[in-house]
Amino acid sequence: MKNEIVKVKCVDFTFDGQGLAKDENKRTYFVPSLLIEEEAEIEVLYHKKDYDIGKIKKLTKLSPYRINPRCPCATACGGCSFQNLLYEKELEYKRKVAIKILKTIGRIDIKNPSIIGMEDPYYYRNKIQVPFGYDKQKRLVYGFYRFKSHEIVPISECVIESKEHVSILKDIKDLMLSMKISAYDEDKDSGILRHVLIRVGKDSKEIMVVLVVKEKSFKNKGVFVKELIKLHPEITTIIYNYNLRKTNVILGEKEEVAYGKGYIFDTLLGVKFKISSKSFYQINHDQCEKLYSLAISKANLNKEYEILDAYCGIGTIGLIASKYVKSVLGVEIVEEAIIDANENVKINNINNAKFIVSDAKDVILKKAYDCVFVDPPRKGLDPKFLKGILNSHPKKIVYISCDVGTLARDLSILKKNYDIESIDFVDMFPRTYHIETVALLHLKNTKNL
Repeated sequence: MKNEIVKVKCVDFTFDGQGLAKDENKRTYFVPSLLIEEEAEIEVLYHKKDYDIGKIKKLTKLSPYRINPRCPCATACGGCSFQNLLYEKELEYKRKVAIKILKTIGRIDIKNPSIIGMEDPYYYRNKIQVPFGYDKQKRLVYGFYRFKSHEIVPISECVIESKEHVSILKDIKDLMLSMKISAYDEDKDSGILRHVLIRVGKDSKEIMVVLVVKEKSFKNKGVFVKELIKLHPEITTIIYNYNLRKTNVILGEKEEVAYGKGYIFDTLLGVKFKISSKSFYQINHDQCEKLYSLAISKANLNKEYEILDAYCGIGTIGLIASKYVKSVLGVEIVEEAIIDANENVKINNINNAKFIVSDAKDVILKKAYDCVFVDPPRKGLDPKFLKGILNSHPKKIVYISCDVGTLARDLSILKKNYDIESIDFVDMFPRTYHIETVALLHLKNTKNL
């Protein structure tokens, strides 16, 4: 039976960049790639309680801000939301939505926050994670998952990924075919190669390839690496990551360095960083430099400051800030990240920073810091850490967030003791619906301290 065809008009975007459309009866539809003010005939794919999900069959009225997407998979792949929208309008939309979320969730009304975009919003991602598998015709494919599914959309090039990835992935596929190395089958829990992760150092030009495999031993395992290096001598290290479980988690616990050092280097704002396969490192080098420069300038640091870098990862923000302050303490619960962070201290000959494995909530109460930098995962700050901040009274907080919703929630708690001085946005992820935020908070009645 054919799905229903409905005429709709797009009136807004959803939080994740889908078109929010209405029909003549005011029924709501979520439609990927439909832009505000556009009208279309859509096919209804799924019925939900309060809305339906559809796809465009025919555009009957076009937005003046619609552009031709550079990527041929833009409407099928779940990675991008705004390949078809003029970039200036994308920035306007992100700023508008972020302001609305802050007001709705956190009751925070910020006047005229800035948003920092990219000069060229393409080919910026220095890390790619690509699943390998088979299509319905049993052909070997790699790419990205179709929107809200586990079906792989084959790609030849992704226009928001570094260009170095393209030929490496193609040659990995060709080598798999010639050496009869199978891809992983999720349904059968069988096969060898599950994912390929590639990291590129924007400044260093070093390249890491991580081959995520289902088996520790398989035919042509060593030859595969040798042939890949012959084809791509620019690769500086190759790692086998062993994920033996039936799981959607990409990386396994155990690894083996098959070629090179097992890590790469890159430089941010003059500080050199060692990056391992599991290291958290911002995926947009140029925008990250703008983000960290903004965060540090907002903090107005001085040589008397003792700062805490919570959720520090490999120490990026703390080490960059170290030259402006008396001391830096970085905390992180991931031991591998702290090992890298302390190596980064030595690599850069920094003598006023140290990093420890700990939960931030256990450190915050031990002393009163002049400034606390936080850059948590999407779920935001741990409630016990929030309580620790309110009880320990650091003079300033610089909150870097990749999720405006959890930021708004946390700020609604912190504003009990803190004035929110400014909130600004940085477009770290052009063509997607994500946005990075920097908030500066002052302990009440200490603005001039």
